[in-house]
Amino acid sequence: MPEQASPPAITPNDPPAASAEAARMAAVRRYDILDTPPDGAYDRVASLAARLFEVPVATVTIVDEDRIWFKATHGLEGVTEIGRDPGLCASAVLTDDTTVIPDTLLDPLACSNPLVAGPMGVRFYAAAPIITADGYRLGTVNILDTRPRELSEADAATLADLAAVVRDQLELRLSALHVLRAEQERRRVEEDKRQAEEEARQRAEQDKAAIATFASTLQRTLVPPALPAVPGLELACHYKTASPQEVGGDFYDAFPVGGGRWAFFLGDVCGKGAEAASVTSLTRYTLRAAALVDPDPMAALQALNTALLLDAAVGTRFCTAVFGLLDPTQGGGFTLTLATGGHPPAYHLSPTKGGGVKVEAARAKGGMLVGAFAEATFASHTLHLAPGEGLLLYTDGLTEARTADGHMLADAGLTDFLAQRPAPVSAGTLIKDTVALLDTLPDTERDDVALLALSVPTAATAPVGITTTAHSAAAPTTPADTSVGQENRRP
Repeated sequence: MPEQASPPAITPNDPPAASAEAARMAAVRRYDILDTPPDGAYDRVASLAARLFEVPVATVTIVDEDRIWFKATHGLEGVTEIGRDPGLCASAVLTDDTTVIPDTLLDPLACSNPLVAGPMGVRFYAAAPIITADGYRLGTVNILDTRPRELSEADAATLADLAAVVRDQLELRLSALHVLRAEQERRRVEEDKRQAEEEARQRAEQDKAAIATFASTLQRTLVPPALPAVPGLELACHYKTASPQEVGGDFYDAFPVGGGRWAFFLGDVCGKGAEAASVTSLTRYTLRAAALVDPDPMAALQALNTALLLDAAVGTRFCTAVFGLLDPTQGGGFTLTLATGGHPPAYHLSPTKGGGVKVEAARAKGGMLVGAFAEATFASHTLHLAPGEGLLLYTDGLTEARTADGHMLADAGLTDFLAQRPAPVSAGTLIKDTVALLDTLPDTERDDVALLALSVPTAATAPVGITTTAHSAAAPTTPADTSVGQENRRP
């Protein structure tokens, strides 16, 4: 039997009803039918309903959140939508059965509807819900008359069949939309791919030319243009790439971190070329930024490890690094905290009573490669850098260089060399002597070499100002520009 009264409207504060309405509206949006132009198929359904039931008005409606939208009308020209509340269609859409109101003036909900109380004077209303295959009621197929009347079960079934015809039409339209959208997406993806390939080809050509042209300029941006003048400390460095035509992956820096403390680091990125250069740049600036947040050397290496793993452009590249923190002490010198991430040990040089130099490896136990493992751990070592003492940091291009007899210099050879340095230790002299050693080795073109030396001048040897020296032989731009010497004096 068709339903003989309007069901109650949705109560906004009723959570189950509100949830069901939200799901219904999601189905309405899925069919993308609202506010579409007139369509002959739906117009024919409205006309057929008017003829079959001999009524002056028939409509096909979709119930939106706050309105009743007419997809098709017969006998109701010029009307495209009406408010939802109070609404006959809004009530009819709440049930799966055909809703019939034989006399609207006798129905407590329908009697106040504008179509009933207004000039049109609707006295009879019947509606069959348009129900999707998954059970959502999108709207209704309606018939209206200006006189009271009854609707038989057969007529109610016919009206439901017309609603099913509308549903089938909506499903066909949705299938066509899916096909159209899939084709549009396929074309868009193909076009994006074509454009990406073309852009990648153009970039590759540009990058190839740029790398060949600007290798020298790029290399100079990866290391500081000058070491800072640190009160009470002498700094010196040296950097040489394996080939003037190739960008190296070694890096170093020194900078203040506040509170009179200074940080420095030195390391080596796996590989060479433009890709290694991009990692070197990321490494240098990440360590600088991390130290300004937390100057603890192990925290800085941990931040770098995270940054390298998160950056997709880095790929499988990793690096080794030593990060140090200098904290001035009363009476001269510095407390030095060194953290290592898979890097060769630094060497601590201190004068002996006999006038020589004692060489000790400042080696922390442990310390994994940086950027290779998410669970990497790092180790730190603390020592005191007193007046007359020095520290040498280097990349493996120094210890892996081979001597005339074909053997690597290795840690033992470097230790022997450092033990012959004069006391008190001077960072500038230490770098000059080490560079002179490299010049005597026939096999120094296989890898980059970066050196960083620190020393605390004694009262007898300290100059009027703090001296910072730097030597570079990194990718010269002209044949004459094979090395750069730099000295900064601070009065």
